[in-house]
Amino acid sequence: MTTALCPPGTANPELLALLGRTPLARIGTPLPQPHPGFWAKLEYLGAGGMKARSAVAILRGAHARGELPGGAPVVESTSGTLGIGLAFAGQALGHPVVLVGDSELEPSMRQLLRSYGARLELVDRPAERGGWQAARLDRVRELLDRMPGAYWPDQYNNPDNAAGYLSMARELTDRLDQLDVLVCSVGTGGHSAGLVEPLRRRWPRLRVIGVDSVGSAIFGQPARPRLMRGLGSSIHPRNVGHRHFDEVHWVGPAEAVDACRRLARGSFVSGGWSTGAVALVSAWAARAQPGAVVATVFPDGPHRYLGTVYDDDWCRARRLPAPVPTPVEILHPGAVEVTGWARCRTVVDPLDPPREPRP
Repeated sequence: MTTALCPPGTANPELLALLGRTPLARIGTPLPQPHPGFWAKLEYLGAGGMKARSAVAILRGAHARGELPGGAPVVESTSGTLGIGLAFAGQALGHPVVLVGDSELEPSMRQLLRSYGARLELVDRPAERGGWQAARLDRVRELLDRMPGAYWPDQYNNPDNAAGYLSMARELTDRLDQLDVLVCSVGTGGHSAGLVEPLRRRWPRLRVIGVDSVGSAIFGQPARPRLMRGLGSSIHPRNVGHRHFDEVHWVGPAEAVDACRRLARGSFVSGGWSTGAVALVSAWAARAQPGAVVATVFPDGPHRYLGTVYDDDWCRARRLPAPVPTPVEILHPGAVEVTGWARCRTVVDPLDPPREPRP
């Protein structure tokens, strides 16, 4: 695809009034076993989806620092969800948006991003190290070299990513009298980093559970090709605050698919890989700690997954194993490579230098 400078955008700041204020739903569907229930923030019902919050915060922060001139193009890598958020922010703040996806991006998501006015470029093969994410980032850097004045939000490392979720934290404290356990999917690390500190100021004893994908490197497992998209990472985003998490769960595709379908049949709210994974772990947390108030965030809805998560033929072709009803516990992220739902109460930052043993 040829690369040309984008025409300047026209700002539509009235869109910003649509940001956030999403419903908080009580979920009681067995997942897969009965549980006391948990709260879920339905971010897919907000304009631009969950990541519109971070996209607006990132572009506003860049404006304030003088890094993003008015009307300059914005170039970023996406697996889909941030792309929708940036398309929203670009329209609201007056910036053309160029998105770099990959050939595994669903056709429906490609159409949607283009319909929202974003220009989409696709990489056709994963990088030898870092997979699709690294390949997309390499293309982003190529585009920045060819587009003087373009801005790269760098969602994985930009602290304004987390700042975008302060509004969500306020919405949770306004609705809940008590919160004991917060369950967060982890990809760029933005929404967990943005929620934990303000929520712990309100509830100092809050426990935080991170939910990752099997095959993700974020919490010290080896990076592998991943069927699940939207959570997990083959690289190490600096926005992930490992110190915030009390434990981590890795969820496999079989468990996520099962949870998504149970949610759709029993609660009429569901979503994709991240939603299924956090719902499964939230139900587990509610069972494991009777009487605790548990909350999570459903990042997106089911529509982009109709040809994957909700398609019987697609799932059969991938030979997904039977989902397991409870997680296997491992003592350390480096102890064993997990292949399905597992939990670990030792949380480490893989980039921290190893400590010398005491004499």
